[in-house]
Amino acid sequence: MTTTADPDQAAIPAVSFDTDPSSYRHWTLELDGEVAYLRLDVDESGGIVPGYELKMNSYDLGVDIELYDATQRLRFEHPEVRAVVVTSAKDRNFCAGANIRMLAQSSHPWKVNFCKFTNETRNGIEDATEHSGQTYLAAVNGTAAGGGYELALACEEILLIDDNSSAVSLPEVPLLGVLPGTGGLTRVVDKRRVRKDRADVFATRSEGVRGKQAVEWKLVDEVIPKRVWDETVRERAAAAAARSTRPAGAQGIPLPPLQREETEQGIRYRHVEARFDRPLGVVEITVHGPEGDLPDTVERVHALGADFWPLAMTRELDDLVLRLRANELELGTWVIRTKGEVEDALAFERVIVEHSRGDWLVNEIRHYFKRVLKRLDVTSRSLIALIEPGSCFAGALLELALACDRQYMLEGLLEEDAQEGEPAQIVLSDSNFGAFPMSNGLSRLGSRFYGDDDHVAKLHQETGRRIEAAEAMELGLVTDAPDDIDWEDEIRIMLEERASLSPDALTGMEANHRFVGPETMESRIFSRLTAWQNWIFVRPNASGPDGALRRYGTGRKADFDRKRV
Repeated sequence: MTTTADPDQAAIPAVSFDTDPSSYRHWTLELDGEVAYLRLDVDESGGIVPGYELKMNSYDLGVDIELYDATQRLRFEHPEVRAVVVTSAKDRNFCAGANIRMLAQSSHPWKVNFCKFTNETRNGIEDATEHSGQTYLAAVNGTAAGGGYELALACEEILLIDDNSSAVSLPEVPLLGVLPGTGGLTRVVDKRRVRKDRADVFATRSEGVRGKQAVEWKLVDEVIPKRVWDETVRERAAAAAARSTRPAGAQGIPLPPLQREETEQGIRYRHVEARFDRPLGVVEITVHGPEGDLPDTVERVHALGADFWPLAMTRELDDLVLRLRANELELGTWVIRTKGEVEDALAFERVIVEHSRGDWLVNEIRHYFKRVLKRLDVTSRSLIALIEPGSCFAGALLELALACDRQYMLEGLLEEDAQEGEPAQIVLSDSNFGAFPMSNGLSRLGSRFYGDDDHVAKLHQETGRRIEAAEAMELGLVTDAPDDIDWEDEIRIMLEERASLSPDALTGMEANHRFVGPETMESRIFSRLTAWQNWIFVRPNASGPDGALRRYGTGRKADFDRKRV
């Protein structure tokens, strides 16, 4: 971890998301046949940023980076695992949630990125339970407060020890003047189906709820006496494993460290690269399509493992998105391109489609790409797709363009390419109609043409063929299709215009436009709760000199501005 060179961001570290179980400081991953145990044992002196101690099993971004890594490795490296028990290695203390000193000293962008990443990690836990056959259980063997209870809420089952003291709580409103930042309010009522009046009492009672009342209120599934705690947890984990659809006898694939080159001008991986234009505030991201032989059997896919192009590319894109979000706050516009052969991209996609229902690894790759696309959807950057000759926006890769706020497609060929090659083309496939849903449960085409099901059905009839710029405009698949004479000027003017607008207004506008139609629990967590949290975090009642976050632990009460707005 290094510090950014920008003097205005001098206190914000450049974050690396590289880790593995051998270097964890805060988690231990223990494998016991079909059951894995993730034990939280936070190193108090191991904060990712100086200036606070991670007491009472509280966490910061570094703790959650390890958790994300562990969940990924369980899905790819340990297909034999059917149930995952999340618990604490500390007696009488499950997790105290996000570290308050860290939140109090952090900049607003740091807090927002931290909450966004922890939200995505907990959504990933739920995704593993739903789509991977790895059921997560929270064995709450001590007090779970705030983000600690929110971690438990992400699990399919919550077991609480009955020791006359351990409780679950969401004390953010009464103690800190903010809201639970990782989906707590939403999951309590949407997932746990807690009555709203009880949820109101719970979220304003700093001491929380324990024992039989926690079960009665549906805050936990079971309260277990301390004398039979260990054996009962093992029994519940074994029962969850028995219900799993995870294949028996499967061999996992290792996830080796990513190889990349980083300079002041950008980041380059094998299949993904990013070039920075700092004066304009732009990142030019290029995803390179597949090269080399197409695996003709699922056995060959397993032999390639992490080198199989869809997985390798997705890992690199995931890492790039996380690094840009955390470390490059002033690069507010991301221009996304692809390079490669359309047929090659579609051929690799057909391998995924053919085997995703019958093979655990191919299924994991598809859902991983889905999750990375969702990261793009909730990223507070302007996303612009440029579709040019030599692009391979086809099928699954077309989702990258559909995730963008605008799509520009060159009509014809640029002058220097006029004597060779083909004009820009896109190809729709069945994957564009639901294989990679957004957080609102809709496909990106369904969101783009919300309320016009007839047009979406018409587009479905166009799958499998190459569509050039004029027709793409007619079908509504691109924003504009300038010709070679206007292309460079149109793109330049558009990017300069974007750079002139308020980043705050753009963030709000883009989030409103990207998520249309119905809400799901996941979309509410991001679109509703995140918006509230952003606003509440910067209000004086929370972050001002006399606010609850600043005065927490000082023995002095917050001095609230009592006006409702």
